[in-house]
Amino acid sequence: MTPLTVFFRTLTKASAIFLGAGFIMLHPSLDLRARGPRTSLTQAVTSGFALTAQKSPSEAAVDGLVLALKDSDAGVRRQAASALGQTGSRRAVPGLIELLKDPLVDVRQHAISALAEIGDPSAAGPIAALLKDTNADIRARAASALGELGDRSAVEPLIALVRDSDIEVRSRAISALGELGDARAVEAITGALKDSDPGVRLRAVRALAELTGADGPHPHPHPHPRPQPRPMVRLEIPNGVQ
Repeated sequence: MTPLTVFFRTLTKASAIFLGAGFIMLHPSLDLRARGPRTSLTQAVTSGFALTAQKSPSEAAVDGLVLALKDSDAGVRRQAASALGQTGSRRAVPGLIELLKDPLVDVRQHAISALAEIGDPSAAGPIAALLKDTNADIRARAASALGELGDRSAVEPLIALVRDSDIEVRSRAISALGELGDARAVEAITGALKDSDPGVRLRAVRALAELTGADGPHPHPHPHPRPQPRPMVRLEIPNGVQ
């Protein structure tokens, strides 16, 4: 991992912690509900910090962001999900799994992405259930997330998506199967080489390249899935700039 990548990852995590802390300070009513209508604003804020005094700042911030997942505003829910993904905290997993039921597609997509970034294996089952979602964007994002999570139990459901009616879903499913590296997917991916869409065919070629090593496809799943891949930060440098 390059020093630049470490810097940006630390920066995004710090930003997420700041958002969580801000949510705690700006929503004292969360404590007020538990203490009755006569609790003053000052008392509520003070008690809120007292309740989190035994937690580290990052834990308290994550808890604040988890509370924000239930905000009435969709924009707040989206931002909270993204920030929780940046923290990488498994404390956020139950709340993000619950957010997979959100009525808004883009909010659910943010929840899927956050769960994939955190990399907790317990999220694989709930995400796999979304492979049958009626919305193609959700199916596509769920397929990618399962590849990132490295859970081989998703191989069969992903194989079924190789023939999905949506081009992006087919492409994402094929790429995820390539990441998972399971020989059960070879036949389905090989069939995708005849797909009507050139982009899907290209994904199939790349997936087969991942599946096939010097000794051919692996006949059995690896006993241990790959660790959760972290996204690399890439800077676009204009031509001519050194």
